[in-house]
Amino acid sequence: MSSGLEERVVELETRLAFQEQAVAELSDALAQARLELSRNEVLLRRALEELHASRPGVTGDPADEPPPPHY
Repeated sequence: MSSGLEERVVELETRLAFQEQAVAELSDALAQARLELSRNEVLLRRALEELHASRPGVTGDPADEPPPPHY
């Protein structure tokens, strides 16, 4: 192999190694974000269920609410 060609191959292998590392790091970050999203969905669902249970009229139709006392 000529020296120039060998240098190009080494450079390409180096770039490939860095790209593989970057892809692995991004994959790990994406997996972590998905886990966090899943946990947040569970927490939000629980919070909404508790809100519905404690104050059933909060999420209902505003037209069903009685008028405020000052009317």
